[in-house]
Amino acid sequence: MKKIAFVFTTIPHGSASGREGLDALLATSALSDDISVFFISDGVCQLLGYQQPKEILARDYISTFKILPLYDIENIYICMDSLQERGISQQNEWVVPPEFLTAQQIKEKLSSCDVVLKF
Repeated sequence: MKKIAFVFTTIPHGSASGREGLDALLATSALSDDISVFFISDGVCQLLGYQQPKEILARDYISTFKILPLYDIENIYICMDSLQERGISQQNEWVVPPEFLTAQQIKEKLSSCDVVLKF
């Protein structure tokens, strides 16, 4: 079975990329058991709790990340370096609990994946 990585790099609600990535992630989970999800760069904002997309007339797809464990997607990683660059604390409320890794650790994990999909 191939190892599949989903990499989220965009801020939520600025484009459809995050929502499309989440849809693809959930669909792929029916076909593969070896999925890892990475949040780097602006993508770290995808998991922040307390977002209010209705204020900008956007759909709240962020809460759907909460069901990842129900789909047996448990390898969820967030880049500590990206958090620090954006002034975001690890102590924030996350919609799903991520594992915090350095950029180097993320590179190492990504290099072991057979397929990398970026959103």
